[in-house]
Formats: sequence, structure tokens, C-alpha cells
Amino acid sequence: MKIGLVGLPKSGKTTLFNLLTGSSVATARYDTGRAELHTGVARVPDPRVDVLRGLFNPKKTTYATFEVVDLAGIAKGERAGLETKEFRSADALLHVVRAFPDEALGAPDPRRDIEDLETELLLADLEVVERRLERLEASIKKQRKEAELKERDLLGRLKAALESERPLRAETLTGDEDKLLRGFTFLSAKPIFHIVNLDEKAIAEGERVVETFGLAEIAARPRTRVGWVSAVIETEIARLTGEEQQAFLADLGLAEPAIRRVLRECYALLGLVSFFTVGEDEVRAWPIPEGTRAQDAAGVVHSDIARGFIRAEVNGYEELVAVNGAFADLRSRGQLRLEGKDYVVRDGEICHFRFNVAK
Repeated sequence: MKIGLVGLPKSGKTTLFNLLTGSSVATARYDTGRAELHTGVARVPDPRVDVLRGLFNPKKTTYATFEVVDLAGIAKGERAGLETKEFRSADALLHVVRAFPDEALGAPDPRRDIEDLETELLLADLEVVERRLERLEASIKKQRKEAELKERDLLGRLKAALESERPLRAETLTGDEDKLLRGFTFLSAKPIFHIVNLDEKAIAEGERVVETFGLAEIAARPRTRVGWVSAVIETEIARLTGEEQQAFLADLGLAEPAIRRVLRECYALLGLVSFFTVGEDEVRAWPIPEGTRAQDAAGVVHSDIARGFIRAEVNGYEELVAVNGAFADLRSRGQLRLEGKDYVVRDGEICHFRFNVAK
């Protein structure tokens, strides 16, 4: 799963990309319209993994991850970069919004910048719809095909929504309609997380960014989230470790680095949950879409396990912690369940898959 990082120029977007992925991409350049693109992998902090590591003392510990694609800054009216294939294929968008003063850009206006970015997404999608409708009309004049007529009607409906400045994520689609549109990779249809990048002096106001900047109506939109971070402060926090970091966080009034919260919210925005596999060799969190069947979850571990799936041994995280990782105690308590291939794996469950693959 992939999240696309987007924002207007000088919003602090690349700084946030570095924080999310542990990269060190230079942030000094300010060049709108450049086609530069960066990709990285973000590790999702999960205290449950830390607890399980303490119980099993494994040789290896693996956290859940997702891919991040950092697109060059999109200036108002310059949306050519939005056509980048790697960005369009993202499953959700993370929009970095400037909320700090800048000598060249002036005072921040997060609501204006959010609306400007949303407008560019709408216009980019409208261009795609109009091009496709032109081709459909030409084809239908030659031969009326039922499938093309249905597609034309659906795209006509979406065109009206876009012209009314309504993002496609707000549209209600049937399963068949959603399947039909999947190949278009519409940007305004993707879930979006507007992350307000605060001045370092304003982090105490972080929890009130919606009220402070008048973003309540935006936060209430379908499949839309609003959050905050101070990328400058988070960069300083990332340079510290142990007690020094904890002392710095305490001075700021933060329980943890805010970037960890951002990572978890991105993970949830992608519609992902985690199940765990545990043992002496490895404790690992596996990301799966919410609602995944047990056999499909087994396939995330290895395709052979899904192919030869027999049963899944399942227990809850809290149950395992309560017996200090002793599966025998879980079994005696009747808390180690056997589930079939259609069982829906829930967030935080520990799974062991029984399988048999004939040679």
C-alpha cells in the first residue's frame, strides 16, 4: 500500500518525507514544476510489537510498513506533476499544509492552501474525464456498445460533480461502478489527510488546529482527516535518543514524537490493520486491509501457506500478554481458537497458520 505525499511549494513536505521514511533528501531547492520524485518506506510504530518482542526475545523484530511517494511541490495552476504514474497509483494522499510564516510567501493560510490543492486535484480529474468522454462519444457514434454507454453515463455524473467542485471521494458508487473506475486512478477519489505543519512555537496549539484555522467543514468531509505536526521540531526530536529525547518531549508537553501519531493515522487512512506472528526467530506485524479473510492473510506471509491453507490458530493480543506469551496456558483456557479460511482477521490478533502443500 502506498501513500502519496503532496503539497504546495515550501510547505515542509520533503522534511516530513524524511521524517516518515528516515531518508535524507535535500530540502533547500525551491523549483516548481520539476518532475523530481522520491520514494521511501515508512515503518509504523506499534507498542504491541515492542511488548511481544519483550515476551519472546526474537532474533528479529519487524514492524508494519507502507510505501511513501513524495511528489515535487505543486504550485497553484501547475498540476502537470500530478500525472506522474507513481503518484497517481497511491492508495491515499497526505497533504502537507504550511502553517508557519515565510518571508517569500507571507503569513500562512491553511484553509486557502487546502482549497487550492483540492482544486488542482479536481481539475486534474476533470481533464481525465473529459478526454475519456471525447473518446467514448467518438466510439459510440460508430457502434453503440452497452458497456461504453454505461461508462459514458457514469463519467457524465462524475463530470457534473467535479464541475460543482465536489471531490469524487464524496460520491457514492456501487461495487461495479467502483471497479469500472479503478483504472482511472482519480486523485480526488483517494482518501486524504491534511497535515498542518505548525511553527515550532505553536505546537502547544496543535490539538486545536481545526478550530484555530477554521477547518471544521474540511475535517467533516467524507474520507478526509485533519491533523498536525511541526516538522522542524520533529527533526530535532529525531536527532535525540533515550533520556535526552524524553526530557525534550516533556519540555514540549508531548507524550511521544508527533510523527509517530502521523504514521499511525496514515496507516489507518490506507485502511490497514495489523496481525502478528510471534516466535523465537521473529516477531512481526503484517499489514493487511481491514476485512481480510484468514486465507488471504496467510498469503501475505507466503503464497504457499495460502495455497495449502488448513486452519488458522488465532488468539487476541491482550490474551497472550496476560499469560506472558505461554500458548499452552491459552490452550488450557480455551483462548486459542481454530478458524477457517473465511474468518476475518482482526487488528492485533496473533495468527499461526496450519497448511499443507503437496510436493
